[in-house]
Amino acid sequence: MAGKQRFEFIDQFRGLIGVMMALGHSNYYFNAAWLSLDPLDPFFDNFGQFALRYMGYLCAPGFLMMNGAMMYHSYWRRVAGGESPGRARWDFIQRGLFLIAVQLVWVNASWSGFERLRLEHFGIIATIGTSMLLLAIMVRWRWQWRLAVAVVVSLVHPLLLRIPCDAEAWTYVPMQLFIDAGDFNKYPVLPWFALAALGSVMAHFWFEAWRDGAQRARRSLALGASLIVAAWGLRLWGGSYANIFPAGKFFEWSFFLEQKYPPSLSHQVWFAGAVIFMVGLFCLIGLRTRVLRPFAIVGRVPLFFYAVHIPLLAIFTRLLPDLYRKGAVLESFVGLAGLLAVMLPLAWWFGGVKRKSRSWFVRMI
Repeated sequence: MAGKQRFEFIDQFRGLIGVMMALGHSNYYFNAAWLSLDPLDPFFDNFGQFALRYMGYLCAPGFLMMNGAMMYHSYWRRVAGGESPGRARWDFIQRGLFLIAVQLVWVNASWSGFERLRLEHFGIIATIGTSMLLLAIMVRWRWQWRLAVAVVVSLVHPLLLRIPCDAEAWTYVPMQLFIDAGDFNKYPVLPWFALAALGSVMAHFWFEAWRDGAQRARRSLALGASLIVAAWGLRLWGGSYANIFPAGKFFEWSFFLEQKYPPSLSHQVWFAGAVIFMVGLFCLIGLRTRVLRPFAIVGRVPLFFYAVHIPLLAIFTRLLPDLYRKGAVLESFVGLAGLLAVMLPLAWWFGGVKRKSRSWFVRMI
């Protein structure tokens, strides 16, 4: 029963952030705010628009941390089942490279409805894949060492952001690949890899140390809340080291508007805490009810859900251009409802295919 529960709360939480991500992408295609919104320096004229954009801030940290957690758990489960460490590690290296290829060949083109190939962009899926490659090196390390790597990388990243970079120089690409954010890559590897490494650390506690469901829920909630409070302290008193945007006054919009591209230190701590807190909340709810189980439909096949729902939105809005960025908050939710009506049956179907298939390609998706 414990093993089943572990998969349930992870799959359900991944499903939640998958649905939240889909809402964010529906917002991108149907909301007129994006005609003037700069994602690197966003401004919102009302609370609804702010909340719609802000809820998506949980998605990337959630996916990176869940990816790190499940990679660690799957590796040791396979080794315990008799697979050689080298073979298990090689499978994760293949998957990391596969994710990078999916980003470059499929995801980049899907945003425009496959109007053109865009091999020159490095995005979130490729960053997850690169983080898997780095985690493959560390997967056998003790959790204390992996935690140390996550902390050191997070603390050093704000200093690396101060390196001057000319957009016309060759250093533009490696700088955005690993440190800064821009047109080439909004998700630099180093800060997001730190969250993946932290996810692998949390896997030790979620799957090994905290075996009782109530203990897992209670301690995750406490740790997550503590990190959120610590992040608020960094937001208020961390100065330019912890923040890229000015903090503003406590609990004003500007206080919550954390820098995501690239993530500031306070963002890293804030949303690492939010992910851990939400996992604890899902554990707690799962002990009492099955109401969250539908989220697992998406959470069992997150890459399939990601890779299919974007081109559906892109192609739909190109077939009906009068809907493209003509609405607001309500239209974004209506778009999500229509998208889920299509995607949930597809995700359910593909989940069944993946469970039965022995195909290398299907297993990678």
